[in-house]
Amino acid sequence: MPPRQPAPKPPHKMEFATNSLRNTTLAAGDDVLYYEIVTRYWHPNVTRVVKHDFEARTLVPVAEIEDLFQREPRVRFIGPDGAEGEWVDAGQLVAFDEQHGGTFTIGEGAEYRWRVHKGSLQLVRADDPEKTFADFHPPKRHFGVWRMSHRAFFEIKPESEVMHALEKFIVTYLLVERRRRDARIGLKLRLGRRRVPKPVH
Repeated sequence: MPPRQPAPKPPHKMEFATNSLRNTTLAAGDDVLYYEIVTRYWHPNVTRVVKHDFEARTLVPVAEIEDLFQREPRVRFIGPDGAEGEWVDAGQLVAFDEQHGGTFTIGEGAEYRWRVHKGSLQLVRADDPEKTFADFHPPKRHFGVWRMSHRAFFEIKPESEVMHALEKFIVTYLLVERRRRDARIGLKLRLGRRRVPKPVH
C-alpha cells in the first residue's frame, strides 16, 4: 500500500481591521504575521507599512508610499537594518494594466500578476494564470447594510514565494487597489452625471 500523502497545508488567512487603504492592519489570527498600514496626520502624504514583531516586541518599518492617493505615487523599501532604499515611481514597481490589475516581480525575476477575478483581486503567476497564490475576499455585512459579518481578508497559500515577500505583496496590493477604487469612483460620477435631468426652460 503506497504511503499516505500528507494533507496540504491550509492557506494563511490575513484579515484587514478596516477597509481603509490609509490606516488599517493586516494580520493572521495568531498574530505571527502582523502588519500595520498607517498614515500619520503630521505626514498625510506618506503611508507606512510597519511589521510588528511580537516576540522581540519591536516595530519594524518595511516600506513607505508617498502620495498614495495622487496620480504618481512613489515607493521605497526599508531594509532589516533600517537602511532606506531609493524612492521609485510606482510604475517602475508595478506594470499597471487597463483591467485595473498589474504585474510585478519577486526574487529572481519571477513575475506575478494582480488580476480581477469574480469582482475581487487575485494574485497569480504572470505566465500561468491558473496558478493562484492569493485571493482577496471583500467584507460582508448582515443583509448588506448592517454590521459586518466578516472583515475583508486574504487567503495566501503557505508554500508560495509570496510568503517570503509579504512587504512587496502588501505594497503592490495597496497601489493596485487604490487605482481600482479610483476607477470605480470615476465610473459612479460619470453615471451620476448622465442621470441628472436637464433643466426645463
